[in-house]
Amino acid sequence: MNRRFTIFIVSAMVLGVLVGWIINQVATPEQATTWAGNLSIITDVFLRLIKMIIAPLVFSTLVAGIAHMEDAGAIGRVGVKTMGWFITASIVSLLLGLAMVHLLQPGSGLALAPPPADASAGVDVAKFTLKEFVTHIVPSSIFDAMARNEILQIVVFSVFVGTAVAAIDDRAPAVMVIVEQIAAIMLKVTGYVMKTAPLAIFAALAATIATQGPGVLLTYAKFVGGFYLSLALLWSLLIGVCVLIVGKRVLKLMGAIRQPALLAFSTASSEAAYPRTLEELQKWGVSRRVASFVLPLGYSFNLDGSMMYCTFATLFIAQIYGIEMSIAQQVTMLLLLMVTSKGMAGVPRASLVVIAATLAYFDLPEAGLLVILAVDHLLDMGRSATNVVGNSVAAAVVAKWENQIEEPVAEPAKI
Repeated sequence: MNRRFTIFIVSAMVLGVLVGWIINQVATPEQATTWAGNLSIITDVFLRLIKMIIAPLVFSTLVAGIAHMEDAGAIGRVGVKTMGWFITASIVSLLLGLAMVHLLQPGSGLALAPPPADASAGVDVAKFTLKEFVTHIVPSSIFDAMARNEILQIVVFSVFVGTAVAAIDDRAPAVMVIVEQIAAIMLKVTGYVMKTAPLAIFAALAATIATQGPGVLLTYAKFVGGFYLSLALLWSLLIGVCVLIVGKRVLKLMGAIRQPALLAFSTASSEAAYPRTLEELQKWGVSRRVASFVLPLGYSFNLDGSMMYCTFATLFIAQIYGIEMSIAQQVTMLLLLMVTSKGMAGVPRASLVVIAATLAYFDLPEAGLLVILAVDHLLDMGRSATNVVGNSVAAAVVAKWENQIEEPVAEPAKI
């Protein structure tokens, strides 16, 4: 079944590109836009179904995972190890993006005419002030947070609830039964939703190629190619370190998460891959308590692909305008991105918002965003898949440190 589903996903990707190219060639721009709008209905419905699942799934799995830990000390220990890995991975991602954009110089001599420096990209950066970020972490209402799919706020509330349940002598068995049943139900719902993924993938790619055309890939080849080369190096580094810490069995984990990674890549949404990633981590052997704790936190604090993109794109824009940033400014930029990137979860087109905030901080032309908007969706596909890999690696590493990697149960042979 898994192999068949992977074939469906890859086939949907190829067919989507082919249909999009045909529409782009035979239809007028207005007709192509209409076709893309109709196709996007399918993708929008699929992503709404995914968002429908996220809040109850994160809450139930995280509360259950924390409550099953031995004590508050175990929660704190796992939390410190998890955040330690997240911070290290974040620094590596930012530095690698910085090094690669300097090495490749994708913005130097670009054959595109940059937009006027005073043009507006229409991105609101108000919500990325320090005060707004810090106060935004704590929910004023858990129901409001769930209604808006604010993952970071749901995580904060779930940590408090799970810790409280773990601190009660009998661990509130009635509550635990309800939470575990909710998690089981939501995972079953996830299975139903995922059956529609190939259709959504086809529609998303067909709509993108229909409006932008395959030629846009050639125009931005150096920028796109350089970024994907950087992602490949990041993947190699993350997987290599994980092999050193966990062992060669990690390679089987990479095979197990190929479907979630493909799904994230095709839909340009890390959220779309969350349920299946959680499932595959547990099948591979990461204990439920670690997987349910690390993965939701990773979606707020460990967006490796998105952070690399922020440094890469910011300096790319500076190169387009011929602006040299000093070493001190680049170090400051890395520290700024370490903070602002943690507010990405739940914000539409969050990477663009973070980049816009960084450009404003250093008085770089915000209009540079208009240059990268044409291929932002394509690049979002790569960084979304990278976020899945980064969070899977983090879960495996923390599970190893906690001796919480279990031997997978062999599936019965199919007759």
